[in-house]
Amino acid sequence: MDKDWEDRVTAAWATFGDYPEEEAAAFRAVIDALVAELPEGSADGPFEQACAWDSTGHSDRAVPLYREALARGLAGYKGRRARIQLSSSLRNVGRPEEGVKLLTAELDGPPDELDDAVRATLALCLSSLGRDREGLSLVLGALAPHLPRYQRSMADYARALVESPA
Repeated sequence: MDKDWEDRVTAAWATFGDYPEEEAAAFRAVIDALVAELPEGSADGPFEQACAWDSTGHSDRAVPLYREALARGLAGYKGRRARIQLSSSLRNVGRPEEGVKLLTAELDGPPDELDDAVRATLALCLSSLGRDREGLSLVLGALAPHLPRYQRSMADYARALVESPA
């Protein structure tokens, strides 16, 4: 995608906090105008629209757009973001099991800065399914490397949560 377009999308998102809740439609219109500039069939369009719907409280409207972006070939960093956000939206609309399936596959992907977001979102989906110990294990495992001390202990505790009975 063209860098100027990406910069303008980034700038639009930087203003998101400036829109009061009652002006959510105005923010989505800004994103829609940028998407209208894209070539037909672009995966970036439905992804940005899904993000806008999601961020303005409409996970139900975001889900099909995330799916469309992925079906159109959204890959790499944005593809991973789309799978994380889609999983979160699926959880919000009462389908956390689909989110678990999507994000469990992401655990085996190449590591990047989104790894902790994958684990945090997967933990929420697991919790929505009543699988709190597994979710807590993921969160502790993700947190452990960031601690100044107790890294090994927390990682061990995280493993023990899923290896031993409740």
